[in-house]
Amino acid sequence: MPTYDRIGQTYLATRRPDPRIAARIHAALGDVRTVANVGAGTGSYEPPETVVAVDPSAVMIAQRPAGAAPAVRAVAEAIPLRDGAVDAAMAVLTVHHWSDLEAGIAELRRVARRRIVILGWDHRVTYWLHTEYLGYDPATKPAGIPIEYLAGMLGGARIEPVPVPHDCVDGFAGAFWRRPEAYLDPAVRAGISSFAQASDVWLRSWLDRLRADLESGTRRERHAVLLDLDELDLGYRLFIADSECRDH
Repeated sequence: MPTYDRIGQTYLATRRPDPRIAARIHAALGDVRTVANVGAGTGSYEPPETVVAVDPSAVMIAQRPAGAAPAVRAVAEAIPLRDGAVDAAMAVLTVHHWSDLEAGIAELRRVARRRIVILGWDHRVTYWLHTEYLGYDPATKPAGIPIEYLAGMLGGARIEPVPVPHDCVDGFAGAFWRRPEAYLDPAVRAGISSFAQASDVWLRSWLDRLRADLESGTRRERHAVLLDLDELDLGYRLFIADSECRDH
């Protein structure tokens, strides 16, 4: 069963596209006329030019809004499109879920005539949630992929930072860097795959510490400087690969 068939039942409750991040993604796509959204889920960040969405989860596809691009249930490693079927392929916060990253990237390169746009995460960039509370659940593995490795598989790519707004409306893992109390909400954690799949023991261990630090004011005192920031670089990166950068 795909991961999001298990954990994606309430995805729309907290995972809405943030317009500022959407603007960055759409600008990266440029003037393309046809787009395939791979690992599309509920359709966040799809531009009007999207002609097909690809996702393995029936649960996620069922939550796509009326009028969204048609969706096909398939994996990134085997996209059911002909070679060069679309101007561009996009993949937003999804590549760390793919079972075979190299095969998935090869498929993006196969179906996109002009451009590939990926929003991913540089796992070397950490902030207070990682350094003071999380570590990593021994039952899971870090979701980050070395950015140079990903860019290399794309045959060369521009890499642009995507700072996270302090009031980001898309509830991914880094969205609440200035609103730490949100991590205590089970509904918020249900929309973050690394938390939704984690063990209860591990969750309790860091949630109890975060709750105590919030109640005592310790966390606010330790990170008061963050309250003056409107956005923060948490390692989210856009990868933009053009056809002239890639072999065919």
